[in-house]
Parts: sequence; C-alpha cells; structure tokens
Amino acid sequence: MRTPVEGDQPLGRMLDAAENASPLDAVNAVTEALARDLGASAAFFLIADLSGRALVRMSHGASDDDLASHGLGGVEGVVRLDDGEQAVVVQFEDGPVSAALRTQTVQIIAPTEEDPDDRAARWVVLAPVTERGEALGLLQLSLPAAPDAPTLTHIARLGHVLAFVVIANRRHTDLFEWAQRSTVFSLPAEIQRRLLPTAFTCEAGAFTLSAWLEPAASVGGDTFDYCLARNALHLSLTDAMGHGVASALTATLCVGSLRNTRRQTGSLLAQAQEANSAVFEHADASGAEHFATGLLGRLDLGTGVLAMVNAGHVAPYLCRDGTVVDVRLPVDFPLGMFGETTYRSTDIALEPGDRLVMVTDGMLERAAGKLDLRSLVTDTRALHPREATRMLTDLVVQRSPGGLTDDATLMILDWHGGHGVSRETTAGAEQQRTSS
Repeated sequence: MRTPVEGDQPLGRMLDAAENASPLDAVNAVTEALARDLGASAAFFLIADLSGRALVRMSHGASDDDLASHGLGGVEGVVRLDDGEQAVVVQFEDGPVSAALRTQTVQIIAPTEEDPDDRAARWVVLAPVTERGEALGLLQLSLPAAPDAPTLTHIARLGHVLAFVVIANRRHTDLFEWAQRSTVFSLPAEIQRRLLPTAFTCEAGAFTLSAWLEPAASVGGDTFDYCLARNALHLSLTDAMGHGVASALTATLCVGSLRNTRRQTGSLLAQAQEANSAVFEHADASGAEHFATGLLGRLDLGTGVLAMVNAGHVAPYLCRDGTVVDVRLPVDFPLGMFGETTYRSTDIALEPGDRLVMVTDGMLERAAGKLDLRSLVTDTRALHPREATRMLTDLVVQRSPGGLTDDATLMILDWHGGHGVSRETTAGAEQQRTSS
C-alpha cells in the first residue's frame, strides 16, 4: 500500500489551497480543488444573504454563460457586479435549496428528463456549509454522473470543512459581507450590525440557540448577544429608545458595557448595574434622554437554572409540553433611565424540552397585532430555532406592508439538558434537532 504523503489527500489539498490563496480567493481556490478531486465541471459556494431569504453565488471574472450554465434547477438569479466581483442572488422557495438548509442534508438535482443523454447534462449536488448549527450557505457541485452514497458522505464532510475556510478568511476582507448585502446599509444599520455576534446560531450539547434581527428602515436600536462559558451561557436582548444614529449609539454603549463587565467576570446583576450607569452617564452628559429596555440572562448549564433580569422589557415566553405562557419577572426600570436603579434577578428552572422565546416590541407592533404570537410559538416548535426565528419574523414583516416601524428581534433558546455530554453531529449539524 502506498503511504499518503502530506497534502496528498483531498482535505490536505483543500487546506493548502485555502492558505496559499489570498483571503479573497481562498474559497474559490478550495472549490476549484474540490472540482478537480471529484471530477466536477463546476463548484460554487453559495453564501447566505443577510436577509435570510436568499443565497448568493460569489465569483470573480466569470462570464454570464458560466453563471447561467450551472443553475439551481432553473432558478434564476439577480446579478450584482463590482470591480469584477460578481454576486448572483438566488431567491429560493420550497425545493432542494430550502431542503438542504432546513434538514441539513445533501440534496441531489437530477438532469432534466427532456434531454437525459445530453453531454452537457449535469447532476447538481447541494451540500450544507454549516458550523455548530450556523448555516453559512451551500456547496454546489455539478457532476457528470449520479453520485453514490460514499461520494455524498464525502461531499457532506467537505462542505463542513469549507465552513471553517469561510469563517477564517472572511475576517480579513469585506468581500463576503459585500456579497451578502442585497440592500444598501445606512450608517445606523452598519453600527447595529457590528454589535451583533458573528454567529446567530449556536448548537451545544445542552442547548440550541438562535436569534434574528429584522431592522426597520430607520433602524430602531435592537441588539442581541450571547456568550458561552465553561459552565454558563450568557445572553441578552436589548432595545434602545428612538431611531437612527442616536439609538445605535445608545445600543453600542449598552452592549459594550454588558460585554466589558462579563469579560471581567462580573455577575449578572453587575452587568445590569454597569450598563445602566454607562447609558445614564452618557445621557446626563449629552443632555438628551437615552435608555434601553432589555432582558439579561445567565443560564447555569449544570442545573438548567436561568437567572434573568427584566429592565423594562416585554416578558419572554416559555413553551413547555405544548403550552406557551408568559414568564412573569419583576420589571425594573430600563437601562440608563435613572442613575440609582437597582436590579433584581429571578431564577427560572428549565426542563429538558423547554423552549424560551424572547422578543422586542417590534414583534408586537400594531401592524402585526392580529398575529397570535403565543400560538405561533407552539406552531413552530418542531422547527430548529434557526428556522423558527426566520419564520416568525417573516410573518411580522408580511403583516407590515408599509415596512416595519420598529426593529423586530427575537431569540430562541431550546434547553436539552445533559451538560457535558458530547453532541452527535453530521457535517456540522445535529441531525436529530434539525427541522423536518
């Protein structure tokens, strides 16, 4: 048997290709290496659009024919161009693209029946590009023949590796962010975007968490954040008063203070107290009114006890055994409203199977007033939090034909229990927790 040498295997060639190329070209270099190894006529990475409702195929210097000849089952895309960079925005409804993302499984699109013997016919394979439940996009391959089961397993694992290539290289360039933006960001939206965690979804052994922010046209100051410690999960959902740059700056102070105190190992109450002081002192110095409502939490992963502070915010919902109830918490003043405010923490004992849903008041605005959010939380319980957050915000957007007047934000936490037990994953996702 020939002993493999370093770089001789597909994984080694992928990593070498990524590291040898510029950060702008790393993903293309990897997909080209994959195409050679698998005998594919083309390989593309389709990154998730920031809207959550489309994918974007990135390329540089490709012709229109190249972009059109490897479509997703006839789905047409909108092409955006900038200095040779090309982003084909592909909207998707129910179909193989949606199924690949929702179920986190490899999907196959067979050649059309009209001309099965055409030499140009290709079998299109779509593999999730996912890391810890965060669906970054899809790997699209065009193969000359139907792939067998071992090939599909191999492609699924390579899609998982591609997720790490994307995460590592997008730190060094705006290219990925540019491709993901199908709309122009305002300055407040740019500030708000920078306040959010880099991953909106996190799967761990004991929990699954996902959040989503649907901004209003004028941006309403919403933020969410989470951080995993060895034996605890910190989370927050805040809503700064007002709109535009003023609310974005208030949100910046609030989130920055919460993170700073947390990183100094401050308690949950210390985080609330310091954020209150930071926002109040800014308001006092500027002579303007600034404050933010918020829900702050610290989940003890060993016991499942969630300590929560409610700073003038909408109560969260708890879904347990098919029943949704409001979580009654003592309501303290919003962060920054008064300098001498003290905050109270309430313990909530979570049980395996519980789903906690936190929202901002934009999810309850008048245009969406006819939506029964409690019933919708029950109706979407079978969905992975990643899909449930999108569906719930989509329903609010659909009920707001004139556009949202306030940001609509929510965070969903599923508690599984069993902290310290390893996950059972396939290519970056835990299959037993995916949406059906």
